Amino acid sequence: MDSQQKDPRRDGHDPFRFPKWANAIRLPVTLAAALAPLYILGLLYLLFSPGATSVGYQPEQPVPYSHQLHAGQLGIDCRYCHTGVETGAAATLPPTSVCMNCHATVRTQSEKLQLVRESFATGMPIPWVRVHDLPDFVYFDHSAHVRRGVGCESCHGRVDKMEVVRQSAGLNMAWCLECHRDPVPHLRPEDAVTVMGYAPDEPQFELGRRLRDARNITPKTDCSTCHR
Repeated sequence: MDSQQKDPRRDGHDPFRFPKWANAIRLPVTLAAALAPLYILGLLYLLFSPGATSVGYQPEQPVPYSHQLHAGQLGIDCRYCHTGVETGAAATLPPTSVCMNCHATVRTQSEKLQLVRESFATGMPIPWVRVHDLPDFVYFDHSAHVRRGVGCESCHGRVDKMEVVRQSAGLNMAWCLECHRDPVPHLRPEDAVTVMGYAPDEPQFELGRRLRDARNITPKTDCSTCHR
């Protein structure tokens, strides 16, 4: 080393050592580094877990209710069970009393309906498993869509052909925006909103455009529409 060059370590300043203030953040930084992988894994689970976004999510229900039988073969209208779909944000699940409107006299001894009978007798609700479950930071109003003519089938698929209900659409933001930007392919007459397999008498793009203009439906893509 050149005798004329000053060694900073002689003055107690070692450029190769962390400053003393780094000791104060050592523990937080260590904890952050250790927890970061868990945070990332948790975030990925929330974003891509089958219960929230995956097409094909099909949970087992406490009662083997067949939409294929009730909505398909028997032709029961969606609104008979999901009474809130036209008036509120949630479509609502039916109380057991609605089930018993029929099953007080139909298949009264069926083992599959044991939980339904117990629920009716005790007043305890059936613990149905939600299939279409949007994140808490997303605001969705069923009535706003249904009253403008968006068919149930557009979001839920052909439930009349499902023995066990499954999620048929991704329910992600891009999927929602596609319809918000151009709702024409999904608009129907009011009396056809709950019809499964609806086929209009005229080209859909002509019907959709006419209904869009008549109902004064304009694209809504600002963030506050869904995130409030």
